[in-house]
Amino acid sequence: MKTITRNRKSTRRRAFTLLEVLMVIIIIGVLAALVVPSLVGTGEGAKADITKAIIESGLATPLDTYKIHTGHYPTDEEGGLKALVERPSDENVAKNWRGPYVKDASKIKDAWGNELIYQAPGEYHTDSYDLSSPGPNGTPGDDDDITNWQKV
Repeated sequence: MKTITRNRKSTRRRAFTLLEVLMVIIIIGVLAALVVPSLVGTGEGAKADITKAIIESGLATPLDTYKIHTGHYPTDEEGGLKALVERPSDENVAKNWRGPYVKDASKIKDAWGNELIYQAPGEYHTDSYDLSSPGPNGTPGDDDDITNWQKV
């Protein structure tokens, strides 16, 4: 009869050493330190881009269409930007109003949920309108505002 002998080294399980585990943790930490900071500010930058798009082009077409139908941009007396959603109370304007020009009233806000600031005729665009957002801090008139005119 034959006896089978086993080699003790071949049956022994190989495990990670403490040094190997520490090296993997250090590598993951270094990678996280490089990647995370580049992703942190992305959300605010995207909100600023969305708000800029709403101001520069998203509301331009509805406002221009309103002007074509009524002969002027919405005034404060007509409700400002709300005239794009709701029929103005002035009968002369209401008879030519073919809105709503904006289906979703939430599009009249910026990406932070702030009301857009609208003025027609504008201080900077005297032949049309000024449109701006108070920016991320919600305070109009400071450096983080997003506008449809060039800041000097």
